[in-house]
Amino acid sequence: MNPLLELHQQQNRRQFFGSTGLRLGGVAMASLLGGTSARPAVAAELMNPPLPGLPHFAPKAKSVIYLHMNGGPSQIDLWDYKPVLADNFDKELPESIRKGQRITTMTSGQARLPVAPSKFKFAQQGKCGTWVSELLPHTGKLVDDIAVIKSVHTNAINHDPACTFVMTGSEVPGKASLGSWLSYGLGCESNDLPSFVVLTPIWSSGAAAQALFTRMWSSGFLPSSYNGVALRSVGDPVLYVQNPPGVSSHDRRVMLDAIGQLNRRSFEKLGDPEIQTRIAQYEMAFRMQSSVPELTDLKGETQQTLDMYGPEVLKPGTFAASALLARRMVERGVRAVQLLHRGWDQHGNLPRDIASQCYDTDQPVAALLTDLKQRGLLDSTLVIWGGEFGRTVYSQGTLTKENYGRDHHPRNFCMWLAGGGIKGGVTFGETDDFSYNVVANPCHVNDLNATILHCLGIDHERFTYRFQGLEQRLTGVEPQHVIRDILA
Repeated sequence: MNPLLELHQQQNRRQFFGSTGLRLGGVAMASLLGGTSARPAVAAELMNPPLPGLPHFAPKAKSVIYLHMNGGPSQIDLWDYKPVLADNFDKELPESIRKGQRITTMTSGQARLPVAPSKFKFAQQGKCGTWVSELLPHTGKLVDDIAVIKSVHTNAINHDPACTFVMTGSEVPGKASLGSWLSYGLGCESNDLPSFVVLTPIWSSGAAAQALFTRMWSSGFLPSSYNGVALRSVGDPVLYVQNPPGVSSHDRRVMLDAIGQLNRRSFEKLGDPEIQTRIAQYEMAFRMQSSVPELTDLKGETQQTLDMYGPEVLKPGTFAASALLARRMVERGVRAVQLLHRGWDQHGNLPRDIASQCYDTDQPVAALLTDLKQRGLLDSTLVIWGGEFGRTVYSQGTLTKENYGRDHHPRNFCMWLAGGGIKGGVTFGETDDFSYNVVANPCHVNDLNATILHCLGIDHERFTYRFQGLEQRLTGVEPQHVIRDILA
């Protein structure tokens, strides 16, 4: 039986207005009285509080900034230093290294799989001596605050399922994203900004990029109020939040209060949780009319701070501007911020394009870490950097010492974490001399997710949501482990 359908069938127009208990005259009177009769008292508590019992234990981090390099950055050219490759230039990748792994159709038809060493120089950085590519001069200076994981591996070999996997813990669409899980479980410390915000900055390489799917920040089976809110990089950050001409803030308040009463009546009849979501979204949109312009106005930032993020920080939509906004968001109580920087899918012309991508991101990433640290926020903010998979050691297409491309490689890739709950200056995991197979301390994508949750005081095995008869988890049903070697 469908209670919503039954209600519609039994009601005529007169019954609808009568049963709500809110007649049009009452709306008009509320408007004349300044809306005081219809407006509910402002609650002192949070609009989006944490679930009872969460966090499970004292957290080290309160918020997350996830820097996703969409397309799969090459670990061989950035973090996984392999000097032996220089002696194997243009030699066939040994079958003993490949071990029969299936490869994509983009290189399976090649007559050869020639080894392509990185053309970029590496040097040991920081007191810890982590090897870092010359492409990351700014981030390299901060490795004593960073834990690099060299042995991340995933199940998927193509972008869409791999991105879905790294963001939701599953290749199957319809699951909840990491940010949505955090928003659902831990709530938000701000009543004026969403708990989970997504930024999709532009990229300068000019290379084609993979599409971004909303499932990367979707709430999936969780209530839709936990969806990530994507801020636009040009024009109004959020469409249709501002009042149209002729509608004042007072008018909008009165209208929302009236709609809120109607929606609450509907919820009492039907019990549909999406009605509650609608009420919360209307209220948040009203509050964002003032909070978002304040958030995106960088006039209050010092020149020293702006210079730290680089020359493009004042250009809306750049990675630098997005990184600064991310700091401002966690400063204002946003739980999860996701930056998705596209253009890292470098099947050809990798040296040229990866240099452009690092120009976009290296200085702003280092500035973000420094800025958080200077403000005392790094200890309570977990920063994550990585892509959906790595790149092959063999070249796709034409190979020279100055130019090459790399195909998708799910067997191992590099990610790093810094901030709340993370021990800086360490590396975890190791790969073979060809950066092709994990040889020590493997880290599955969901091991990483379990570790992220742990830093926020959540036991990933106890953090569940019942859906389709199963106790759903971000980390899936298979055993996953917190990477304790990188915990502070």
